Amino acid sequence: MKRFRTFAFAAAVGVACAPWVAGGVAAQPFPSKPIRIIAPVPPGGGVDILSRTLGQKVGELLGQPVVVENKPGGNGNIGFDLAAKSPPDGYTLVMSYSAVATNVSLHDKLPYDPEKDFAPVVFVGYIPLILVTNPESGITSVKDLIAKAKAKPGAIQYAHGGTGAGAHLSGELFRHLTGAQVEPISYKGNAPALTDVIAGHVPIMWDTINTSLPQVKAGKLKALATTGRQRSPLAPDVPTMIEAGVPDFEISAWYMILAPKKTPPDVVQKLNAAVNQAIKDPEVAGKLVPQGVDFVGGTPTQADEFLRSEIDRWGKLIKANGIRAE
Repeated sequence: MKRFRTFAFAAAVGVACAPWVAGGVAAQPFPSKPIRIIAPVPPGGGVDILSRTLGQKVGELLGQPVVVENKPGGNGNIGFDLAAKSPPDGYTLVMSYSAVATNVSLHDKLPYDPEKDFAPVVFVGYIPLILVTNPESGITSVKDLIAKAKAKPGAIQYAHGGTGAGAHLSGELFRHLTGAQVEPISYKGNAPALTDVIAGHVPIMWDTINTSLPQVKAGKLKALATTGRQRSPLAPDVPTMIEAGVPDFEISAWYMILAPKKTPPDVVQKLNAAVNQAIKDPEVAGKLVPQGVDFVGGTPTQADEFLRSEIDRWGKLIKANGIRAE
């Protein structure tokens, strides 16, 4: 009888200490399965390339595969909404870009709230834009552009790949800061917009530096200015918009990893640490720095502060100019 009681006690302890109990499974250390990064854009663009390059390295660091899923549409809204409504467990992330900050002001109603439905993980980095013109346009500098646009308001058009994206907001910021009335021409993406500038159908465009600079070097476009606070190392001879005579003109295409709200802080911190380590990796830098990416990194709190500041900054401009989503 004594031996039976001893066995029963040991069995009870074994059940209590087992990795499962009736009705549930004990939590496993994160991550214990593949992680998904939603890229809310078509394959092949900057957001997609950044997601895949970083995802591979982060997966190596965390010991689990990182799978990128493209969910384009609605200026990023389809992918953002899917991420916002995913389980807050760290296994679904989204590589966000500036649209997540501008959509809230461009649309009367969104199915998600960028401030209430996301937990920023890390501010990955940014790519400065570059103002380019067709060499046959006759526009020789930023000051020349301002003078010509003021002389004939609305006569000079600028191409962009979507309302609220960097190429579009650059033109709106230019109008706001200079009073020069350049008119937006919208395309279904930056690629066809740039094609028309090269062909001479539209005289100017603010484009990401990595896609336009090869055309500048080939003589198909002329660079007038870059949009960062400092000159880009990819184009050190090209002045910034500020140097070219437009104070306070600063805008970049930026990238931030977001997780659904209520993702456990320790999981967010683990993901944050992995991304910060990944962006310092020579292999990752070797692939993305030549593409114009300036890495930032930092804490989730810093990422959250930046996101909120962008929502406020562009919200004021969008509302002041009456800009609405197409």
